[in-house]
Amino acid sequence: MNIRPIAVFHSPFPTKFGIPRQSGLVEELEGTIVFEPIYREPVALRGIEAFDFLWIIWEFSANRQDTDRLTVRPPRLGGNTRMGVFATRSPFRPNGLGLSSVRLKSVEWDTPQGPVLHVLGGDLMDGTPIYDIKPYIPYTDSHAEAKSGFVDDNAWRKLRVEVPDRVARRFKPELLQSLVHTLEQDPRPQYHDNPDKVYGMAFAGHDIHFRVDGDVLHVVDD
Repeated sequence: MNIRPIAVFHSPFPTKFGIPRQSGLVEELEGTIVFEPIYREPVALRGIEAFDFLWIIWEFSANRQDTDRLTVRPPRLGGNTRMGVFATRSPFRPNGLGLSSVRLKSVEWDTPQGPVLHVLGGDLMDGTPIYDIKPYIPYTDSHAEAKSGFVDDNAWRKLRVEVPDRVARRFKPELLQSLVHTLEQDPRPQYHDNPDKVYGMAFAGHDIHFRVDGDVLHVVDD
C-alpha cells in the first residue's frame, strides 16, 4: 500500500526536542492543520465541526534512526528499562507512524490555503506530514477503566517552572501558558540529572534555555 500526506501540521516546535510526549498533556497548546491542494475542498470536511476531538495519523518525520529495533526504552521507566516496541508509544517504530487525539478548536473555512483546522493538545513538530484524520467517538474510543500496563505503576512527576519576567514578556499570555505547561513535563532525556547542565529548546520563534534542579525547572534569562 502506498500512502501520501493529506495535510501538514504546524506548531510552535520547529524541532522535536521539548514536544510533549503524548497528545493532550498540554491541553491549550495550539496547532493548525493545512491540507494538501487536492484536499482543500470544503466538501472533504463536511460535518467535521460537529466533533470535539479528532484522531490524526502522522509520520515521525524527524526520526532517522534504525526502525527495526524490537525493544525500546520508555521515558516513563526512566529511560533505562527496555520494553517491547509494540508495548510502548515509542517514536521509533517499524513504519514510523504516530497516532494522536487532539481537540478541534475551530475550522477556518475560507483561507488562501483552503479550510484550515485549529486544534489543541497536539504532540507534533512543525511541518509533520499527516496521513489521515478521523473523528473521535467516545462510545467506542473511550475506555475509562482500562489497564495501562507499566504506565499505571509509574506516575509522571511534573516540575515547578520558574520563568524570569524578562523572558515571560516575550510571549502572549496564552503562549506563555503553553510553554510553562510544556516545561512542566520535563523535556530532558530521562537519564539526565545534572542540575548544572543547561538545555536549549526552540519554541514559537524563541530559544528557551533551562536547567533542572530537583523538582524545579529554571528558565535561564540569557
